[in-house]
Amino acid sequence: MGTVSADSTVTKTVWQYSEPLPEETMTFLKGIAIDYCKVKNYVYGKYSGVKNVNNLTPVYNILNEMRRCGLREQLNLPVVYYELAIAEAVTNIKCSWGTVKNKVGECVTANENLSDDDKLYLRTVLKMNGVYAAILNHQDYEMPRNARGLDIDVKRLNNLLCRLTRRYLTQPRTDCTDSFRISPNGYSYKDGEMRIVCRIPRKRISIPLRDDRMFDRQLQIQIRQNDVVLAVPVETKIKRHRDYTSTIYVYIGSKDMFTLSNGHIYGEALEELTSPETERLAKKNRERRKIYTVYMQSAGNGDTKKAEKIQANNLGKQKYDRQKEKEKIRTTTFINSEINRMLKVEKPVRVVITKPVTKNRTKIYSKTANRKLSRNFNSYIRERLAYKCKIHSIDLVEISSSRTGSICSACGAEGKRQGKEFVCESCGLKTTIALNSARNIQQKYLTKRNG
Repeated sequence: MGTVSADSTVTKTVWQYSEPLPEETMTFLKGIAIDYCKVKNYVYGKYSGVKNVNNLTPVYNILNEMRRCGLREQLNLPVVYYELAIAEAVTNIKCSWGTVKNKVGECVTANENLSDDDKLYLRTVLKMNGVYAAILNHQDYEMPRNARGLDIDVKRLNNLLCRLTRRYLTQPRTDCTDSFRISPNGYSYKDGEMRIVCRIPRKRISIPLRDDRMFDRQLQIQIRQNDVVLAVPVETKIKRHRDYTSTIYVYIGSKDMFTLSNGHIYGEALEELTSPETERLAKKNRERRKIYTVYMQSAGNGDTKKAEKIQANNLGKQKYDRQKEKEKIRTTTFINSEINRMLKVEKPVRVVITKPVTKNRTKIYSKTANRKLSRNFNSYIRERLAYKCKIHSIDLVEISSSRTGSICSACGAEGKRQGKEFVCESCGLKTTIALNSARNIQQKYLTKRNG
């Protein structure tokens, strides 16, 4: 039994904290972050349109153009920050185009007025960046091999492609002025301090660190009130456990985090941890809105003394953000520890869950429900479960959630939900909604695998 480490690795982020920094250092860091943001927005404005859709790779072409445009000299921004800002912006533009293509592809699939040949042509074009770019820019192109001989109206389909692209294409923009990236040649270590490149040649700014770890990779500096946090990507080995042999079937809920088909529950009373904070924030936000209304009325009526007093004593967000972040860390720590506990106890080689369900956007929920949905940690739970399964070489399987919650896991008849309980009038089963769903997940997976 025991654990064997594989040669393959996965990337995770570790955090390193600085000591409290002097005002001069904080001013410098904030200035770099502001200029870093300006560079990114400049790249977004210049290269995110249809004319450059085929010019984003390789990034060196854009880097060469940006080196000659004079922006770096205008901002007096060192190269180690300037070029990383450009590369990050180009990456974000590529991701934006990927999102556009996915949305266009979904529209093509859902369009009942398109024939199979029409859809084949459009899907082929979306996969061929050069052809896609030529169509968007109304240029000549060679018909893709897969589309030759199809019974299609090319002009109509190209116009459709252009319309759908215009519908979903947006220019990225960032207002983030509290973080920036730095490459390894932009920093060094000496006497427990990180020394980063300054605007003045051959001079560096010292950042004293709370620990003696040293890195040699690109990292992100996140600026806080009077210190910084370094986000460092590191490689960790994937573990293989010889004693992990079981398959578990998991229902992910909002009240109890994980309910397994064998009846075990992990992350019990998650809702009791998150609901008080949700209600606290709702109450706090109501009070802040009232104060802000009084502030706006005072400013509008010319009562500057009262407006300044309100602004100085009531509208700050430092304490608000600090308490909110504290509760968030408390919840995420609980989630991670419960995932670890489940894997350690159950020792699974495979975890079966349902795919996430998209809420009906046309449905109007109550204010209480909306508040809970806005602070729902479901996506974070799924993200961390996927990561930890990958770390431990556990196969994570997602199946459709269809009919895993509404039918009885004992007889297959339609049941009723009564609060947290599931009741089947056909066979008399009484259990929790979560446990019934977990057992349905097990039955659906086994039926599909064996069928």
